[in-house]
Amino acid sequence: MSSATATGLANAAKAIKPRRPRTRRGVELAMLVFAVLIALAAYTDVGMARSQKVPPDILTYGLGLGALVLVAHIAVRRFAPYADPLLLPCAALLNGVGLVLIHRLDLVAPKAENSDATLQLAWSAIGVVAFIVVLVVVRDHRRLQRYTYTSMLLGVLLLAVPSILPARFSEVNGARNWIRFAGFSIQPGEFAKILLVIFVAGFLVAKRDALALASHRFLGLDLPRGRDLGPIIVAWLVSVGLLVRGRDLGMSMLFFGFFIVMLYIATERLSWLLIGLLLFCGGTFIAYHLFAHVRERFEIWLHPFRYAKSTGYQLVQGLYGFSSGGLMGTGLGKGRPDLVPFAKSDFIISTIGEELGLTGLMAILLVYVVMVSRGLRASLSVRDSFGKLLAAGLAVSLAVQVFVVVGGVMRLIPLTGITTPFLSYGGSSLVSNWALIALLLRVSDSARRPAPPPTPRPDDAATQVVRL
Repeated sequence: MSSATATGLANAAKAIKPRRPRTRRGVELAMLVFAVLIALAAYTDVGMARSQKVPPDILTYGLGLGALVLVAHIAVRRFAPYADPLLLPCAALLNGVGLVLIHRLDLVAPKAENSDATLQLAWSAIGVVAFIVVLVVVRDHRRLQRYTYTSMLLGVLLLAVPSILPARFSEVNGARNWIRFAGFSIQPGEFAKILLVIFVAGFLVAKRDALALASHRFLGLDLPRGRDLGPIIVAWLVSVGLLVRGRDLGMSMLFFGFFIVMLYIATERLSWLLIGLLLFCGGTFIAYHLFAHVRERFEIWLHPFRYAKSTGYQLVQGLYGFSSGGLMGTGLGKGRPDLVPFAKSDFIISTIGEELGLTGLMAILLVYVVMVSRGLRASLSVRDSFGKLLAAGLAVSLAVQVFVVVGGVMRLIPLTGITTPFLSYGGSSLVSNWALIALLLRVSDSARRPAPPPTPRPDDAATQVVRL
């Protein structure tokens, strides 16, 4: 072989060397700027509608929100450079729009020393800190698998504590899902959601082969063995316990929903979905006939206008808000969403439907669709089984939560008391969802990160060209 031929082969090898994937951080930064501009435009629109002038504090609001998303972007650029470029902008957009909606409701609320929008901005800062902490501490998502059962214990403990505490320390609006002490309150179920997703992902990776086995076929379905029904029975008992003791229909549906979907993803058995659906419907049917508060919730759902002046007032006012908004909405600051009780938290979706109309509501829901789809894309792309189930579980939990809260407000399902991620007023929900996005970014970074080059073995001899 001549030296010219060897040189040609070397150049050809360099030419076919795989290209290093782009980090797409520039795209992320551009989308973050766009998200902040949308929030600022909405903030200005509210001020113009209420007082016919630009809000005097718009610069403070813009700098505050911009500084938060910039810090988050720098953290992603430093600690997860190959992460998905759309997850952070979507979270920032929803957070910014939520701040505007809460500020808009503050303008017609009784004056207080500190507005809820100011407090929510402070919680946003804490959420971004939690986001950065997760990115820094969790350098490899696979390490979380070591804490499978620790996550389960912590998650169940967080769910159980509000039900054990006396009602004066845990009950808010009839649901016992809070921990209240000395003027401070926290909703532990929001953090338990992430811990339980980690547990379910680790458990299913370890037990997936056994759970995928079928004992016999019935009506075209491969039914699982009786001995493998233990996990789903335990999840069902916890879910029904939340519904009965904690009076928390939303968290009950959320927990059981993402567990069943993750079980289906791990085993690819349709029978698990049907068994889970039958168990949940059966448990709800029994609870409906045994417990008055469950029966009351379903009665309000089925006949809201019958209770329009009492227990169904909130739901009916929300439906009137959607009717007033129509297709294009009344315009930001021009409706009366304050007539709906708890419009800043449980019913912020009705505020969007009234002032931004069906068009604005669909735009917000599409942002959630993008977030969920990018999380599922990370699940499909990552190489390890635990990462696949972890990303899928986090994305599905976000999707189920949005479905549960939007479906309840629009009377598709019984009304629940959980918050809309990133939009609703509340620190627990905001901080936990920022942590959730950080975990999704960590998994997507691992999925898009190029594999390290193979390390040459020390006994490999250098190739020599011999000219004959």
